Amino acid sequence: MEPEVPNNIALLLHAARTLLGYGRHLIDTICLRATAPNFNAIAACFGTANLSTIFAHLNRGILRAAALERVLLARAATGRDIPPIDRDPAPPAQPASLEPPQNQTTAAPPAMRKLPPPPSLPAGRDDPEFSMPTIQDLERQVRRRPIGRTILDICLDLAVVPGFCTGDFWNELFDSMHFFGGSIATLMQESNRRRQAFAKEQDRKIGSNWD
Repeated sequence: MEPEVPNNIALLLHAARTLLGYGRHLIDTICLRATAPNFNAIAACFGTANLSTIFAHLNRGILRAAALERVLLARAATGRDIPPIDRDPAPPAQPASLEPPQNQTTAAPPAMRKLPPPPSLPAGRDDPEFSMPTIQDLERQVRRRPIGRTILDICLDLAVVPGFCTGDFWNELFDSMHFFGGSIATLMQESNRRRQAFAKEQDRKIGSNWD
């Protein structure tokens, strides 16, 4: 008799496996879809009609989903669930007095100090056409980050948008990201950016006419 999977892990596993199945189906049919009149509806979600770019993202999304499934199963085997992340932590307690003693200077609070800019990523670091991670690389990444962040990245690689999901599954994805460290706002902003990029790509093509 198999041990019972903890509730949150069961929810996340269902999301990961559904995304994995969707990615595999899409990568098996994308070449056929590219010849159909409605292909632009899919291509716009990737930000390009370039099949090599789409294949690269699909392959990485499938690897991410498989890595997530493996990590979740390993966690379930321990019997420990994954707790949701507190989205609204309590504000820190205020000091009794905000006025510094007379004739005493204070350093600028950390939030006001000028920090050095973060180092920029090497060109192609996050481009699956340039560098495809292994499933072992992605498993290590899954373990280091909130699960909702990985689900967000899978949705971005597979170009998942609400219109391609049933209402129930979109609600499931929403909860998986919202309560486990992902960002719905980031997903929607990137989806909008890709549609604009796709429109510009089509504008550069002679005779292009997509709506």
